Amino acid sequence: MTTQLLPLLSAPQSTVRRSRLRRGASRFSGVAAIALSLTTIAGAAPASAATYKASLGTVSATLTFQGSYPEPHGTTMTITNAGHVVYHGAVTAAMCGKLCWPQPTGGSGTGNPIRVVRLQAGSPDVVLGLYSGGAHCCFVEEVFAPQSPSTYVKTEINLGDPGARLETLPGSPYAALLTADDTFAYAFTDFAASGLPIKLLRFQNHRFTNVTRQYPKLIRADANQWLSAFYAQKSSRYQDSVGVIAAWAADEYLLGRVGAADQFLHQQAAAGHLHSLLNPSVKGGVFITQLQKFLQHQGY
Repeated sequence: MTTQLLPLLSAPQSTVRRSRLRRGASRFSGVAAIALSLTTIAGAAPASAATYKASLGTVSATLTFQGSYPEPHGTTMTITNAGHVVYHGAVTAAMCGKLCWPQPTGGSGTGNPIRVVRLQAGSPDVVLGLYSGGAHCCFVEEVFAPQSPSTYVKTEINLGDPGARLETLPGSPYAALLTADDTFAYAFTDFAASGLPIKLLRFQNHRFTNVTRQYPKLIRADANQWLSAFYAQKSSRYQDSVGVIAAWAADEYLLGRVGAADQFLHQQAAAGHLHSLLNPSVKGGVFITQLQKFLQHQGY
């Protein structure tokens, strides 16, 4: 299976950045397309009551709610296995309580917000996508998984701005969440110019595990796209370059190329190519020092 990855960018907010980061409208091609524009979400609002269904094998899920975007009411999830109810309850999330808007995984703004898939061995799992509302946040994924033959329980994860897409990665029969590291948003520059490196999450035993390092080919593809985005700033004299090069460095660190990445960063600093419009003092060597500490703290 061939997977082509494009860099996950925060939603561009200026004409200059839209041109520079125009790939941001579609994070991935083919296997991994994560929607970035939060403005598409409002178009998904039903006028009154809505019911969504999904099934796989003997497991079926039904989601019902009333209201229009961004205020759903009475959102309820019901899951059955072989006709027996294994979960029934109100949909809530830590981020937005009962006011999360049902949102398809991947943030496309339209379509079914629930999926029944195999994330692990055993009975299929149910995945529900939610959106908290707000300018830059947040996409929440809830996984309902079997705790026993007669009971499903919920696990949720707040993915922040990038959201995620369910994909079957190479070498595994089970789906995973293909997303990006939201901690990079605003880390060195404004949201629009921040780069978010690839992040892959497996779900097993009611927990999400970061397995990004296990897929170096996908990491390399992501790194190449961030480096291209960095070089594309030459025409603007690299006036706001630290966000995308930070994402590139994160990918390089994951690949174990720490020394080579640091050397490249110092070369770019010496050439005057590392700048932040949001924080003008975060440039050159100062930026490199902050980036290295940040990457270490985040486990890169």
